[in-house]
Amino acid sequence: MKVFFEKLLWRSRYMTLLAVWSCIIGMALLFISSALDMGKLLVEFVQVNFMGHEIENFHTIVVSHVITAVDDFLLAIVLLIFALGVYELHISKIHFARDDEASGGLLQITSLDDLKDRLGKVILMILIVAFFKNVLHVTFDDPLNILYMGGGIFLVSLSLYFGHKAGENH
Repeated sequence: MKVFFEKLLWRSRYMTLLAVWSCIIGMALLFISSALDMGKLLVEFVQVNFMGHEIENFHTIVVSHVITAVDDFLLAIVLLIFALGVYELHISKIHFARDDEASGGLLQITSLDDLKDRLGKVILMILIVAFFKNVLHVTFDDPLNILYMGGGIFLVSLSLYFGHKAGENH
């Protein structure tokens, strides 16, 4: 009975494949969706700049769309890192990643702490991108808004500094 139970427990790790495949599907959907949005934005850009169409606040719209795309691409990268990390930690090492010199070991996950660190850095970048996306909508008609903006920029800089310092210790 003990041997059967231990085999069952050990083989239950394959349930993590549901998370791996779900993340891969989500990653693909985010990459495709963002790329299609960028394609639509390109068409609008050509229409405005070369065909004489008028769109109010077009520059702000372009910047907002590009920042949203970067945000989506970063989230897709989080899903990819998570999927590869869960697979390597629970199922098997990915030998193609280890044999490929071009990868430089970027997506090789060796421990849960390694996965956490890599995800944390990308999530920090997502938060920074989201901050700058919201900056587009700030009006500077009140001195307090300028102070808040400066404080926000300071906090973003501080988080990048500490993130970089934490990375040096590894």
